[in-house]
Amino acid sequence: MSLPHRGLGARPAGPRAASTSSRAPAHSPRRAGRGAPGSSPAQRLTRQRHCSEQVPPGPEAQADFRSGNGPQNQAGGDAAHSRRAPRAEMGSTRRIYNRVEIVIPCASGSDSGSVDLQLSNLEDVQKCPSCLELTVLDSDISDIFGLPQESLRDSFRHLTHQGPLGQATVEKLIEFIQEFFNGELKSELEKLTFLRSLSSLSRTLPYDETTESFIHSHRAGIVHTLNMLVQEEPQHSLFSPVLQEVFVTIADLSYQGVHLLFGSEDRVDLFTLITKSIITLPSVKTLTHLQEIMPSGSYNSECLYRQMFQAFSEMLQSLVVKDPHLENLNTIFTHMDPWLQSIKDHERERAAASMTQVLKCLSRHLNLKLPLQFQRLGHLVALMALLCGDPVKEVAEEAAEGAHYLLHVTLRLKYITQDKKNHQSLRRAMKTCRELELYNIKQFYSCPCKIAQVFKVFLNSNELCQFVMTMLDGLKNLKHPSTQQSAGELLITLVKNAESQFEKVPEIMGVICSRLSVISQPIVRHQVISTVSLFISRPKYTDIVINHLLCHPVPYDRYLAEFWRTLEVELPSTTWILWRLLRKLQKCHNVPTQEKMAYVAVAATDALYEVFVGNRLRAATFRLFPQLLMTLLIQVHHSVGLTMSDVAIPRGLYTEQEVSSEVTPVCFAIQATKTLLLRTQCWQEFNIMEKHKGWTLLAGKDCHLQGIYLLANALLERNHLLAHKVMYLLVPLLNRGNDKHKLTSAAFFVELLQSPVSRRLPSIYSVARLKDWLRHGTNLFKTVALKGLCYLIRHREMREDINSLLPDIIDLLCETDEKIVLFAIQILLQHVRTMDFPTLAVMMRTLFSLFGDVRPDVHHFSVTLYGACIKSVKHTDKKSIENQVLGSLVPLLLYTQDENYAVAEESRRVLTICAQFLKWKLPQEVYCKGPWYIHPSEVGTICKFFGKKCKGKVNILAQTLMFSKNAKLPIRRAAVLFGSFRSTWITVRSG
Repeated sequence: MSLPHRGLGARPAGPRAASTSSRAPAHSPRRAGRGAPGSSPAQRLTRQRHCSEQVPPGPEAQADFRSGNGPQNQAGGDAAHSRRAPRAEMGSTRRIYNRVEIVIPCASGSDSGSVDLQLSNLEDVQKCPSCLELTVLDSDISDIFGLPQESLRDSFRHLTHQGPLGQATVEKLIEFIQEFFNGELKSELEKLTFLRSLSSLSRTLPYDETTESFIHSHRAGIVHTLNMLVQEEPQHSLFSPVLQEVFVTIADLSYQGVHLLFGSEDRVDLFTLITKSIITLPSVKTLTHLQEIMPSGSYNSECLYRQMFQAFSEMLQSLVVKDPHLENLNTIFTHMDPWLQSIKDHERERAAASMTQVLKCLSRHLNLKLPLQFQRLGHLVALMALLCGDPVKEVAEEAAEGAHYLLHVTLRLKYITQDKKNHQSLRRAMKTCRELELYNIKQFYSCPCKIAQVFKVFLNSNELCQFVMTMLDGLKNLKHPSTQQSAGELLITLVKNAESQFEKVPEIMGVICSRLSVISQPIVRHQVISTVSLFISRPKYTDIVINHLLCHPVPYDRYLAEFWRTLEVELPSTTWILWRLLRKLQKCHNVPTQEKMAYVAVAATDALYEVFVGNRLRAATFRLFPQLLMTLLIQVHHSVGLTMSDVAIPRGLYTEQEVSSEVTPVCFAIQATKTLLLRTQCWQEFNIMEKHKGWTLLAGKDCHLQGIYLLANALLERNHLLAHKVMYLLVPLLNRGNDKHKLTSAAFFVELLQSPVSRRLPSIYSVARLKDWLRHGTNLFKTVALKGLCYLIRHREMREDINSLLPDIIDLLCETDEKIVLFAIQILLQHVRTMDFPTLAVMMRTLFSLFGDVRPDVHHFSVTLYGACIKSVKHTDKKSIENQVLGSLVPLLLYTQDENYAVAEESRRVLTICAQFLKWKLPQEVYCKGPWYIHPSEVGTICKFFGKKCKGKVNILAQTLMFSKNAKLPIRRAAVLFGSFRSTWITVRSG
């Protein structure tokens, strides 16, 4: 079959032409020339409007690369058949089996004027100064692609021209059209006559003002009438000469610059309607099958379909012959877009064939002018690339050819829109195309990924984003797994070649995350994850990708968890990525404590856990171990006692039912810390924490620091190298962040001060830090500081620096926190021998006030330190402190009867020290361990001894009476007993 060329503007053959070939068998493509089965007046009128003539066979064209397109082999199909038989260059010959046939429309009275208009317009465009720069580039493009810049004059060199229509004829045509508008003529023959009258009238537009005025004033009526005509035609019918005539009429008017499909809502509806009427036709196989089981005349369904589709294709091409701003292309693509992605194979094939013909026509008649209205180049490139990998062979072939022409259009488009300084880069890109032999359509068909490799040079950031978004939409195609695979391959190819040129990465990440759950093939999911890995490994996008991934519900679903666990980045990038993720968590710790925890902190913690589980960033994990460990421990501290209701969850992230009460922030932090220890081979430290319930301690509100101490000691004991790294890391960080941040860091740091390496630290980083914490308003900081001083005292080099802190430490003896007092006593015990006398005297007075403290340990150790102070008094200072010692004798004597055995024994020991200081020898009864009330005679001996020694120095009776009010029964009993003997002894002595 040969569908004839018809009309103006280098159009492909239309259905109005009738072939002169003899009738072929039912399944022969030659039947396409027989437009309809019957011989109704309307159908005869359609055929009689054109005649054809045969020309001698020309040189046989080169066989197409696609299957079934050889000279002797034209297979059946949908849109492919409409191209293999009838489709060829506009105005060129076509081969039909062993002969070549060309059809030349008979020119009507207006043909000459119409052709003159086209030629004059083209000459005006070619003379446009703004287009002169393209001449050099065009020669290069032609060399690469073999696409001659065919002029309209060449396209119509076979046309026969006649004179213009007379005024009387024009008036009759207008009169008939108006009658049809009025609804007086509605038969099929009258419909065809109306449409052809419009076509004939369109040819007079260049020279007839009456026609121009009529057409433009009645454009809305024409559109409405065409809409009604299309709606009245039977759906899915090939026997519709009216529908074919509508296509041709629209094309005729389009060639004259009267567009009936663009602009108003009615025109858009008409375009949608006629597109749907063709694309949704049953497949050719279905039509042929129906003809076989229900024969209804001597016609060939396949040929009728080709004729119908060719008319539609001609109409689309007429819209872009003169489209300098590409606004018509944009509209066509908008209507074809959903059909190019149809789940039905024959609809996809027709849409691809139509789009390819449009791009081919556009590439041959391209004359661009600014501003350009086509803003969806990236989307179009992506769709053609996806279709090149379509499982339907014919679709892939059509798309490969379309991509070939689209590349030609893109080169010229970019040349005119880019600055002159970028023209050299375009030339280099064209050289690359030449080297890759991309002028051969087969290159795109055999390897769709080459489309991404080539076009990425020409696409700007917005178009690249369109490409990626289209690929991601292709991942939703569950019917054709091969489309998913092609989308994955194209996606990773484009991002690899243009990863630094994207701008809308957050939008891309959003679509990727939403598509992960619908990707059925593991290999495609791996490609998508690799794409994200490429983005995240680029410093420009790292934070953007991380920010987006952290805005998902925790714990992460299996798809996002798979991403974190299977990150594929090069070794130099691993540390950077892990560091940026860590910084997201650290920044949450640097702000003042807020009412609710930031959600990013919980999400980042869970992300770190997944990264550790996957172990793909192993080298970076070892390198950043100190930072990771301390940040996670600080996160544990912030999370203690919180639930997810205490987290500032972004609105809409969870539904109420999705938040589990078992999920808590501290769980994420603990599991991440555990996994970190295991992945960094800290197995012994992990076992110590397990054995001593260290994880429970860490998660406890009142015992969190105990868990920190346990882990720090385990690390120092089992892996001192890592412990030292942590210590050096903490030095500059001790005063950063909020109080919880500082406290956790300080607690870990002071435990590491046990290491001999701590002696190397300058005092400004050790003693000075501890001094600040001693003066902190929080008791926990004071406890940590005192604990650190206890460790530093072990290093003789540090004692001199610590001496300056003794006044602050002595002041802490009055604290209500028992730990603080005990730590202070412990430190003072180490320094008591080196204290100056004034400090010693002040400390003794303070310690004396602690005698009888309700806290047994404080009482016990204050007595111990008091005894150490007495021992440390120099001979020259003994006289100054003698009264203080005498005043402590009775309290110490009475506390030998304390119910606490340790306190009683320590009181006896210190009482002996006081006696030695005074050069006294205590009676043996003092050392009796039994209660005094059991041995009252012993009490009398003791009372008599102290009465003699303290006479005139200490008011023993007054001290005894004060202790008679003591809260402890043994002390009150001893005081009363001692007082009674003292009174008796005084009375006897007086008598």
